[in-house]
Amino acid sequence: MDAHLRNDNALGAFLRDRRCRMDAAAFGLPMGRRRTPGLRREEVAQRANVSVTWYTWLEQGRGGAPSADVLDRIARALMLTDVEREHLFLIGLGRPPEVRYRESDGVSPRLQRVLDAMELSPALIKTATWDVVAWNRAATVMLADYGAMAPRERNVLRMMFGDPAVRARQHDWESVARFVVATFRAEAARAGATGNIEALVEDLSRSSPEFAAMWREKEVGQHGEGTKTLRHPQLGLMSLEYSAFAVDGRPDLSMVVYNPATPEVAAEVRRLIEGAGPRVSAP
Repeated sequence: MDAHLRNDNALGAFLRDRRCRMDAAAFGLPMGRRRTPGLRREEVAQRANVSVTWYTWLEQGRGGAPSADVLDRIARALMLTDVEREHLFLIGLGRPPEVRYRESDGVSPRLQRVLDAMELSPALIKTATWDVVAWNRAATVMLADYGAMAPRERNVLRMMFGDPAVRARQHDWESVARFVVATFRAEAARAGATGNIEALVEDLSRSSPEFAAMWREKEVGQHGEGTKTLRHPQLGLMSLEYSAFAVDGRPDLSMVVYNPATPEVAAEVRRLIEGAGPRVSAP
């Protein structure tokens, strides 16, 4: 490492490391006689549309903090992954970059197996726009038959405000609906998906005056954890504890897991999953 790259210059060290990993030949650059592997500083500067002097100062820990725009251009020039780009911003500016929302491309088989392993716990994975993209058998028998729905209808808000069966299962529909709207607003903004929900919001506002009124209130909330009371068509009134989790490496996805609140509820869930039906008739 150059003498001017001090041990505390994390940004410069990271930039140099990623620059030296680049393959000059892959960019059609002349190989010639290169003193170091990877790209030269002037080549990175040219790709990032910044001055060579400024880029050199960044690697040397001089010139002050870079702007977010400069870091973003350097990240593209060095072809950084999402996690590398986030790390670049954290060490360069002390904060993560603005979220760049991307449409979900579904879940991996491994993630689906995680859901399936929770035999008695209804679990689902939803996008930042609250489309349900994966679920397990327990979710089908306890929450909704997502597999029987068209993909467009597997949206939590469309179900809450447009599906009478889903509405009937809520113990206190208005309270649950307000919670859903407030949490949806916050999560969409956090994921950088505000622009992606405009069509959904407009559609729901036209079809549901209740949604339109709640959306105008501009409340925000968080999923976190708590207890959900359902009116199940076979089991009757029952309680499930829920927790929400981020999916690491997938900012477009989150997982919600519901657990039976009592051993008795767990036993009834097992009977439903096994196709035996509930032990007693619902009241």
